Amino acid sequence: MTTSTRDEPFGGAKLALLTGCGLVSILRDDVPHIAWPGHWDFAGGAREGQESPAACVLRETREELGLALEPARLIWRQTYPNHRGRPVWFFVARIGADEIARIRFGDEGQGWAVMPVADYLANPKGIGQLKARLAEYLAARPGG
Repeated sequence: MTTSTRDEPFGGAKLALLTGCGLVSILRDDVPHIAWPGHWDFAGGAREGQESPAACVLRETREELGLALEPARLIWRQTYPNHRGRPVWFFVARIGADEIARIRFGDEGQGWAVMPVADYLANPKGIGQLKARLAEYLAARPGG
């Protein structure tokens, strides 16, 4: 598992929130001035200040879904280069039905849904690199 210090630069972080056989996904706004308009995304975004990758993704999850998770809930993490070659972080956490019931959608995006993982991976409106990163996690976890 990859680790980072607070001082290492990175472009942002995303979090795949898994529940049972499902995945929490956010439908991005459908406006031309953002990346991936109208696509299904994961919680996450850009770094603020000197926050760590975990602090970044947990803050974004609070802002976007109203869920306050502890850092220990992040069960997998990996860095990848973005389109500019800067590192970005991908995390995975598991949440339960009680937490899904507490989701309070923020003001970015059109809505959210829990969808079967296989449906997200096959969805043409799923973001390509997130599908690849999620598939990598699924292949790497014990039991395949």
